[in-house]
Amino acid sequence: MKKSLHNKIDRRELKRRMEESEEARVTLSFYKYHHIENPAIFRNHLYANWSDLGVMGRIYIAKEGVNGQISVPEENFEAFKKKMAEVDFLQGIRLNIAIEDDGKSFIKLAIKVREKIVADGLDDASFDVTDKGTHVNAERFNELTDDPDTILIDMRNHYETEVGHFEGAILPDADTFRELLPDVIKDYEEHKDKKVVMYCTGGIRCEKASAYFRHKGFKNVFQLDGGIIEYTRQVENEGLKNKFKGKNFVFDERLGERISPEIISNCHQCGKPADTHTNCANDPCHILFIQCEECKTKYDNCCSVKCQDFIQLPEEEQRIKRITEVFNGTKFGKARYRVDVHGMLGE
Repeated sequence: MKKSLHNKIDRRELKRRMEESEEARVTLSFYKYHHIENPAIFRNHLYANWSDLGVMGRIYIAKEGVNGQISVPEENFEAFKKKMAEVDFLQGIRLNIAIEDDGKSFIKLAIKVREKIVADGLDDASFDVTDKGTHVNAERFNELTDDPDTILIDMRNHYETEVGHFEGAILPDADTFRELLPDVIKDYEEHKDKKVVMYCTGGIRCEKASAYFRHKGFKNVFQLDGGIIEYTRQVENEGLKNKFKGKNFVFDERLGERISPEIISNCHQCGKPADTHTNCANDPCHILFIQCEECKTKYDNCCSVKCQDFIQLPEEEQRIKRITEVFNGTKFGKARYRVDVHGMLGE
């Protein structure tokens, strides 16, 4: 029988299995820019080899390389690393191991072929993507950012920076990485002679961003090697000062891992201090927002009374109303702590 190269089990069943599982798993992320001649064939090769090891997660493959966030059964971790090393360009690749891990970060393995491994909106042919910024470790990062003349830029989206960021960082108000780059370049064009330090979750967004900054004339560009994840590991192992405050947003079922005890954000429904992201329990909405424990109980994991009422309806009635009903998630891609014409989330 031919082996399936796609998951065919219902998402709700997969989530149930994950929640009930007591299996110890290792959550990690990795990326590598490398020319891949046939991404579709490489995709099928990875799926066939890694699914047998119980790998779950999300992997993007493009002609420019591979970008993955996955979890692996702890008992298969060494076997996974050996299998990974069978791919020449993945030998010696950095594996960014999660800071906090409950083994429930992913529910299935999804490997997708994309145009790019990060949607950056850049025309790669217009600049030298290999002329990147200088990689720096945690100690050097702290030294550079102690200088008040250094420009420190968070290369993540607003919903990531809202719950955690480095002290003194510039936090662009962008929903996507594609939006972020042009705005930051425009805002700081007159400071091309200053030291510019940038960071992101695991380093991948800074790889091209730093090259793009250099292409635009910025002379002293640095990027945090391994991103927030590797910085946290080095800070703990070497006893360095931790300059990151709050949570590190992650793109899996956990939606965040705590880096420092400070809570720097607020519940989008009541305004109390909170930094736990959730997706609205009403699937047609599914908006990402911050919700405290009290509001989680009050609204049944929903972003509003409307969504709360909707999930109580019989399934058939929900199916019919989905065609015409508009929810918060229909209007906004990612929730913000704000009041609009409809009021705060929850009303």
